[in-house]
Amino acid sequence: MRHLVTSYLEDHDIRAVSTSRRDEVSGLMARSQPDLVVLDLRLGHDDGLDLLREIRAQSNVPIIITTGQRRDEIDRVVGLELGADDYITKPFGLRELLARIRAVLRRREAGQTNSPRDMEKGRYRFGDWQLDRRTRLLTNSGGEPIALTKGEYALLTAFLQAPLRPLSREHLLQATRIHEDVFDRSIDVQVLRLRRKLELDPGMPSIIRTERGVGYVFSLPVELV
Repeated sequence: MRHLVTSYLEDHDIRAVSTSRRDEVSGLMARSQPDLVVLDLRLGHDDGLDLLREIRAQSNVPIIITTGQRRDEIDRVVGLELGADDYITKPFGLRELLARIRAVLRRREAGQTNSPRDMEKGRYRFGDWQLDRRTRLLTNSGGEPIALTKGEYALLTAFLQAPLRPLSREHLLQATRIHEDVFDRSIDVQVLRLRRKLELDPGMPSIIRTERGVGYVFSLPVELV
C-alpha cells in the first residue's frame, strides 16, 4: 500500500518518499524537508501519536493522519488536538488522499500569504483577557501567559472576530481551516478545551455559550487595540 500511494502521488507530480520504520523518520525529515507528512497512526508496532508529537515538536509541517475505522475515533480526535491538519480513514481512495493533500497545501499557502497582514492586527481585549495577534500569546488579568494549541488559537480568533453572534459548527470548521469532512465533534472538543482555559466553571460556561440548534456564541464584547 505504501508503494502504491508513493507511485500514485509521483504520477500526479508530487515527489514522495516513504518508510515503514519509525527510526528512519527523523532522517527522512532532515534530508527531504517535506512540504507535508502523511502519517499512519499504526506505523509498524509503534504508537503513531507519539511520533506525531515528536514531529510537531520539531516542525510546523502540515500532517495528515490515517487511521482505521470507528474504533480509532479517539486517536483521530487526539491527533487533531496534537496538531494534525486533517485525517483520512482506511481503506481510502487514492483520489481522495490526493485531494486532501492538495487542500491542506492550499490552506498552508494561503496562511503563509496572509501571515504578514495578520501580524499587523494588534491585540484583542475581552473581559480580563488579552490576545496578541503578533505573538499569538493569550494572557489573563495578571499578565500570565496561557498556552494555546494551533486549533485553540484558530478557534478563539474565529470567536473574537464575530463576538455576540451565534456561529454554526460549519462556520467554525471553515474558520479554523479544518477539512470539510472532519466530523463536527472535533469543534466540540476544541470548544471544551478552550472553555477549560477561559471559564471559571467550564461546566457552566459564561464566555463561550452553546446556542442549541445553531452552534456557539462568544458572549463577551471584544475590543481591538
